[in-house]
Amino acid sequence: MNQQKSFESERATLYIVATPIGNLSELTPRAKEILENADVIAAEDTRNTMKLLSHFQIDTRLIAHHKFNESASSKGIVSLLREGKSVAVVSDAGYPLISDPGSELVQEVIEAGYPVVPVSGSNAMLNALVASGLSPQPFLFYGFLPSNERQRIRELQTLRHYPMTLVFYEAPHRIEKMLNNCLEVLGDRPMCLARELTKKHEEFLRGTIQEVLPVAATRKGEMVVIIAGDEEKKAPDVTQAMPLIKEHIQSYVSEGMTTNEAIKRVARERGMSKNEIYKEYHGLN
Repeated sequence: MNQQKSFESERATLYIVATPIGNLSELTPRAKEILENADVIAAEDTRNTMKLLSHFQIDTRLIAHHKFNESASSKGIVSLLREGKSVAVVSDAGYPLISDPGSELVQEVIEAGYPVVPVSGSNAMLNALVASGLSPQPFLFYGFLPSNERQRIRELQTLRHYPMTLVFYEAPHRIEKMLNNCLEVLGDRPMCLARELTKKHEEFLRGTIQEVLPVAATRKGEMVVIIAGDEEKKAPDVTQAMPLIKEHIQSYVSEGMTTNEAIKRVARERGMSKNEIYKEYHGLN
């Protein structure tokens, strides 16, 4: 068991800091204080983060921590913590780890015995959900569906009988294809498309998938898609919705991932540690 008293530890700490998703005035006083006082800020894109820091006249040292260097960077950040330096992790906008890098880092820091402390703030998923007009709980946050249409349809098929509200992120150049797939697999359900949240052109499109689809195709910007759950509330077939771990990993390997990449992805999707998945896959439990 790992027990953490966030405000009673004197050890170097990893802070997970949410940053504004558009409106800079939404940076919280606590987040500003953490960013000012941390020894290092690990940023998904140092250029984007520099704009935020410049706006608030923060000159903390910046390093890069993104999906392409996550493994090496995670080890480097653990080394900084061992040196007694606290590190604040930020993504380009919103909460790190939510469809952004950071989960591998958090696992490694916890395993190394250092505190991981969340610093609340903006999150596009929650902003969209509470203003969508659809049931806010229970909900299932999926993030980005696969860009490959065949894989996207397969994922939607695993979700179609879930009774909870479904929440996705999507890029504007894929929104039309994504909603067409949703219409095909899920049926014409109530939905809300929220875009450009907290920015000047913030907009909510509420209606059925069929009503929103032709309008959505004309819109740009960061998008959150909220879709009502299955009204019949059928219990999902767990064996279909979530295959056995070995089969789950093998399905990604067959699509071209390395075994290690597949293990990492399955760990994220199941909310389990990479080590647990590794042991199960190799029969080490």
